[in-house]
Amino acid sequence: MKGRNRATRLFLACALLMPGVALSGEVSLSGQGSVSFTPDSARLQFTANAEHDLPQSATEEVTSLMSQWRDAIENYQGELKDYTDANVNLYSRVLPGHERGEEPRKRAVASQTVSFRITDLSLLNPLLEEAQTLGLDYHLGPNQFFHSDEPRLEREALAKAIADAKAKCEFVASQLEQTCGEVISINVNGGFRPAPMMRAEAKGADDTVSSIGERQIQATVNATFELD
Repeated sequence: MKGRNRATRLFLACALLMPGVALSGEVSLSGQGSVSFTPDSARLQFTANAEHDLPQSATEEVTSLMSQWRDAIENYQGELKDYTDANVNLYSRVLPGHERGEEPRKRAVASQTVSFRITDLSLLNPLLEEAQTLGLDYHLGPNQFFHSDEPRLEREALAKAIADAKAKCEFVASQLEQTCGEVISINVNGGFRPAPMMRAEAKGADDTVSSIGERQIQATVNATFELD
């Protein structure tokens, strides 16, 4: 054991005294990359609701609304992807009496939801206007807007993050008069950073989307490199 320690100390002394000998090591660092984009597609959902004392009347009202909706979007139907038109959902709710001692009243509530996606955002406001005209309920938020080729954008952001990590490694190595070697380990993280978007959230004559904010796809890598 004493001989091994003596040999190690001798090697370290030689490495420090002789300019031609360098100690290899490793460096751990992170790299970041991002890609900005504007969404070109959206997932939409509209719901027709009706309430009546009689379940049949509530159901008929919803059926009528859905028939009017289909007529209104006939010109856009071919451009609505993954269109689903679910069956009517019927349930009842209890309303408290207006006067003290008055018996609670039951009301039948019917609803039917339509969902689909569009890959042409020029259709967005015309569809919203038709929904508003019929009194359909809907909500728009940032998560409903996306890019049709997000996997490609994610790869671009990741490539930038890896290039950033490698550039940092090369800089650190140059400062130490070494070279950046092979990757020992690497971990990858990514995500979205949505920007504020002007959006419509309720029914009303002016509730149309005026602009859709830019977003970013971000990627981060944590890598360990050999230093030669």
